[in-house]
Amino acid sequence: MKKIAVITSTRAEYGLLMPVIAALKTYETSELKIELVVTGTHLSAEYGHTLNEIQDSGIYVDRTVEIPVASKNAADISNNQAITLIKFTELFCTAQYDCIVILGDRYEMLAVAIAAGNTQIPIFHLCGGDTTEGAMDEWIRHSITKMSYLHFPTNEESYQRILQLGEAPDRVFNYGSTSIDNIITIANMSKAEALGSLGMQDCSYAICTYHPVTLEKGNMDQQIFDFLEAVKAFPELAFIVTKSNADQGGAYINELLDNAEKAIENLHIFSSLGAARYLSLMKYSEFVLGNSSSGIIEAPAFGIPTINIGDRQRGRLQADSIINCAPDKESIIASIKRALDEKFKITSHNTVNPYGSGHAARQIAAKIVEVVQKDEINLKKKFYDNK
Repeated sequence: MKKIAVITSTRAEYGLLMPVIAALKTYETSELKIELVVTGTHLSAEYGHTLNEIQDSGIYVDRTVEIPVASKNAADISNNQAITLIKFTELFCTAQYDCIVILGDRYEMLAVAIAAGNTQIPIFHLCGGDTTEGAMDEWIRHSITKMSYLHFPTNEESYQRILQLGEAPDRVFNYGSTSIDNIITIANMSKAEALGSLGMQDCSYAICTYHPVTLEKGNMDQQIFDFLEAVKAFPELAFIVTKSNADQGGAYINELLDNAEKAIENLHIFSSLGAARYLSLMKYSEFVLGNSSSGIIEAPAFGIPTINIGDRQRGRLQADSIINCAPDKESIIASIKRALDEKFKITSHNTVNPYGSGHAARQIAAKIVEVVQKDEINLKKKFYDNK
């Protein structure tokens, strides 16, 4: 029997993996097993215990692996990685997967990738080749690329970067982003239904996420202060904020947000919204605000303006609907005014999203199954010189 493991550790990458998991499940037979391994913040009450959301969606969870998710300082992150490496090495030694499927750039996924490398399990990697110059994700993502056998970038620029890293073209497939698949298939709640599920009445609102900029030192207090001052400058809008992830400094940002919610009437903080509700809310929002990749990749598909704060996403391929601004109050306020301008709304509505047509998951799943069933994987990769 062939066994493929899909591994997820956060709400964000699970949302992108979800359509791939569903597509892979259609290939299951007595000779091919697809396992979903859930770890990381999915199992943490502090981050919304999003394991429940996975189970509620009807996708069976085969294994859970508890790892620490503390994120106050560098020692926490290194400790998390060390324990993740040990636990996943133990899992891979016993489960004997024919490949693992992972996505992106999380520090714990780097440890998972090392564990796979140490146990000679091929890695199939989604979302490689992107650049995010303001975050540790940048070097983690490229490191995982070099560890991986198959690559599924989301756009042409990222495809070319993977070739620059020496990966052979016959192992790199640009089918687009699965986030566009999700927009087509699961962003199906009405505005009233999505807001009502949060206990909110009909209103004009923005969707927000503010993650740590992990390659910047200090001054997070000032950045969050300026972000919140900008929120207070637009009392006619509700700001629906999903909490930061478990990067270094994320827990501190969430503490600041929780404290601010008590004092700012139009600020609404949630640990997790779930993929369907998050995308449905995005569809009806005035704009997306913060420094999450969803503002770069997903919002343009809805024709919604994005205000991208600071350097975390610098380097990503962007549509015309993105407004980049500095992390100070004046720049954020000016950018919100621009996003609300009717002319810019028209520009956003007409923008072309460079991240695919919405059929990525089916193609990714088919290629994964094809390669596994051929049983011709050779981990002795030659370096491809892209001349």
